[in-house]
Amino acid sequence: MTDRPELRDRFPHFLTIPTRWMDNDIYGHVNNVVYYSYFDTVINDYLIREGGLDIHDGQIVGVCAESACQYKAAFAFPEEVEAGLRVAHLGNRSVRYEIGLFKQCREEAAALGSFVHVFVERATMKAVPIPDGLRKALVKLQE
Repeated sequence: MTDRPELRDRFPHFLTIPTRWMDNDIYGHVNNVVYYSYFDTVINDYLIREGGLDIHDGQIVGVCAESACQYKAAFAFPEEVEAGLRVAHLGNRSVRYEIGLFKQCREEAAALGSFVHVFVERATMKAVPIPDGLRKALVKLQE
């Protein structure tokens, strides 16, 4: 992640996520931990829809190995979050995503996240190569 502004046009995929009343904390803005649920949502929505990930019965699943977030501006209910997704690194068994969370009609990210998925066999939790369908979908998100 970087200190330079991250702009919308660097993210090839977007998903609009509504904030919820319960996302706000006592300070009147979306609590920091909720941002990580937005990361999970944009990533897994993409993997399911574009890569054919079967979260219920698939033999291969992705597990989070690392995540981070830089907060630049706050969200508050009832705003919608426009979550941008890109792949920063695609390995044999893992992928590093970068996620930009944008306010509507704003070009600069309000938050920038990173998230590493390691793909594992569900039964053994041992790392395995990324399946072809998922890899093809992930390649589309590379910078």
